[in-house]
Amino acid sequence: MAPAYSSGLNTPESELESLMPVHPTAARRAYPIVVQSENTAYSDEFITSSFTNRGADVTVNDGQFVVTPTSKTYQFQTTRKVAKTGLMMIGLGGNNGTTLCATVLANRHNISWHTKQGIQQPNYIGSMLRASTVRLGMDPSTGKDIHVPVSDVLPMVHPNDLVLGGWDISGAPLDQAMKRAEVLDWDLQRQVAPHMAAIGKPLPSIYYPDFIAANQEARADNLIPGENKEAHLEHIRADIRRFKQENGCGRIVVFWTANTERYADIIPGVNDTADNLLKAIAASHPEVSPSTVFAVAAILEGEPFVNGAPQNTFVPGVIELAERHKAFIGGDDLKSGQTKLKSVFAEFLVNAGIKPLSIASYNHLGNNDGHNLSAERQFKSKEISKSSVVDDMVAANPLLYKPPQAGAIKGSKEAKGEHPDHVVVIKYVPAVGDSKRAIDEYYSEIFCGGRSTINIFNECEDSLLATPLILDLAILTELLTRVQYRDASAQGDFQPLYSVLSLLSYMLKAPLVKPGTDVVNSLNRQRNALEAFLKACIGLEGSSDLLLETRVW
Repeated sequence: MAPAYSSGLNTPESELESLMPVHPTAARRAYPIVVQSENTAYSDEFITSSFTNRGADVTVNDGQFVVTPTSKTYQFQTTRKVAKTGLMMIGLGGNNGTTLCATVLANRHNISWHTKQGIQQPNYIGSMLRASTVRLGMDPSTGKDIHVPVSDVLPMVHPNDLVLGGWDISGAPLDQAMKRAEVLDWDLQRQVAPHMAAIGKPLPSIYYPDFIAANQEARADNLIPGENKEAHLEHIRADIRRFKQENGCGRIVVFWTANTERYADIIPGVNDTADNLLKAIAASHPEVSPSTVFAVAAILEGEPFVNGAPQNTFVPGVIELAERHKAFIGGDDLKSGQTKLKSVFAEFLVNAGIKPLSIASYNHLGNNDGHNLSAERQFKSKEISKSSVVDDMVAANPLLYKPPQAGAIKGSKEAKGEHPDHVVVIKYVPAVGDSKRAIDEYYSEIFCGGRSTINIFNECEDSLLATPLILDLAILTELLTRVQYRDASAQGDFQPLYSVLSLLSYMLKAPLVKPGTDVVNSLNRQRNALEAFLKACIGLEGSSDLLLETRVW
């Protein structure tokens, strides 16, 4: 703790902290929900539920849609005990890594700080799990809806309890790295600096210059030596084991929040299968990226890996390796500002029967992420992840957009189907620092040939939006490792969920999904899917916005 004084006041900081109540988003609550139903059973070890998944098979015959309702009942078993969880971040010393560590420490120690607006209380605003609610049902005595925090639906790790650590190519101690990032208010930095210093400096990381911008070389002073990628892999695996053992963790979530890499080429015989990828690592093949090495290390250690950047870390060989080991992976690219808004606004327009003809998106920012993205190959990774966000919404409305034509030349517009013109621009402007500016123009066709132009300007603190997403992703990932399922009709053994955690999609720009399945980018659908799954694990149906009881006598 810093010296016991408070800027401009006579109240000692220790007293200031004790006077400030814990923010509701950071409060601890005993597990409050009990479902009284034949579909839900509780034991000291598990919550076991039955859930009927209802859908429909549709065939098209001569323009007629033939719909056959389907249903299948599953049982879910969720381990109630939350494992002590370590969060190991690649990029620990960057803007996101230091902001996450500092704000978790501020919440853990209830450190309030002074700003020009007054005293600021630590909180988890921006976290979907900690700061948003879900409708459970209705109070029969009042007819009012009852909502609870999403984090209360199932037992989840509290962010204050995360054990923090990780790697970085920069060896700056975390208190100095936090100062370098220039994200947090000075008074918070001053008070949290001793706690940051106690974490120490990041573990040495791997640096393959071909994958990130040349302008990052000056920061690369904390490296695992040598050029042998297999030795690097084993070094990282040993780091994970040691961190887990030294901190008494039952689970480690490995999280990439480092620089955006260029896309890796998919090469037959190199990264197209699990075995080929392992051979490529052993041969130190130049097309094996740092993030892929970290992902493979986590998989081989049986720990989940989440990619918070846009590059294609999960080459086919990584996905196959995760399937083989029944390990968990999730990604790609944090969805914090402009893209999150786009996934809502584009859906709104299309669902309103309005036809976006073009979407032009411009960004500028001045943090190290922007510096790295000023290189063309790294920008290309970001452009790809940002550009795909409206695809599923367009494909869902053949009334507005011509669908792909069978037999069309591969790669042609006819083969892809009609689509809005979509342009993404990112510029590096050092003066604005972590305060990112985003401008979007939606140019649309409206009634009888009319045109509509909507412009949106969005200014946001980049790392303060990203940090709650990292926490949500880590917490949800840990939870999903404790959920197992089985076919209720077969009554076989419970088994873990599929390796690709597509339920994380709400927080991600370019969601990784099970191979062969469609990507859902609609923010509303992503949120509804996650909410429905959490409810299914306690034996409840998904959200019923039909509110039929209010529409009948």
